[in-house]
Amino acid sequence: MNSRRKFLKISALSTALASIIKPAYSSNQKPLATVASKPIVISTWRHGLAANEGAWKILSANGRAFDAVEAGVMITESDPNERSVGYGGLPDRDGKVTLDACIMDENGNCGSVACLEYIKNPIAVARKVMEKTPHVMLVGKGALDFALANGFKKMNLLTPASEKDWKEWMKTSKYKPIINIENHDTIGMLALDQAGNLSGACTTSGLAYKMHGRVGDSPIIGAGLYIDNEIGAACATGLGEAVIKVVGSHVVVEMMRQGKSPEEACKIAVERIMKKIKDVKDLQVGFIALNKNGEYGGYSIHKGFDFALYTGSENKMVDAKNIVS
Repeated sequence: MNSRRKFLKISALSTALASIIKPAYSSNQKPLATVASKPIVISTWRHGLAANEGAWKILSANGRAFDAVEAGVMITESDPNERSVGYGGLPDRDGKVTLDACIMDENGNCGSVACLEYIKNPIAVARKVMEKTPHVMLVGKGALDFALANGFKKMNLLTPASEKDWKEWMKTSKYKPIINIENHDTIGMLALDQAGNLSGACTTSGLAYKMHGRVGDSPIIGAGLYIDNEIGAACATGLGEAVIKVVGSHVVVEMMRQGKSPEEACKIAVERIMKKIKDVKDLQVGFIALNKNGEYGGYSIHKGFDFALYTGSENKMVDAKNIVS
């Protein structure tokens, strides 16, 4: 009887303590995380709204996140009015529109193209690289030859509007990117489907008036995009050289693995860049992230970075937090 009384007292005490002392991290309680129900898609910048619409058509029909992110970013690639992605993108300093893109699925399969000319939808070529070759990345003429061999059509990507701006730039040839202008040369998209699987895509025409052959972070797995279906997904936008130096998207996912919320993880990656590059007055980098629980977040160096969120019946813009006001 005494043993039974002692057991009941210990049980009651344990219950009381459990109600007072809560775990610092649990799946039901994560700091600085915003939760959405499945499916969900997020993408960088305001042009992500239209891209999200395309992705949502697949996600809302219980489609695969991998198919959704490809379809979504292709909308932005095909829009000549979006001057930092795909067709109509601003050219390099030689007047050539060169495109970079990568895509990654829930199984860790990925494909990438860099410095690709004459093909409107590089994300579709990146998918073909993943599905039809033993490689991850094809570049330059090799990427173009592969695209043409797989039925893609060659076209002039330099629209009259972009050509006019390039010729105006040639009068001074000053290379000084302005932060938060021209959507900072990327659309990155992350999606979580009804089955609970993550995928992502990233595509760009790169920095306007860059040196011919320059490649940023967007087609580099781990830098511009990274997916770990056990944990979460992340992608980057902004100055690619800064993102590459810290393998930014991989950092974000690994921070989530350590229990950080998506927003906290993005902030840590931004802070890591700022430790390496002391003068960030003219430098913008932003990250967005999405985890397996449907929690999402973003962070950037400077204010002005936002991302598009589609979940349920709502497609809206979300202002990411930033470090430098």
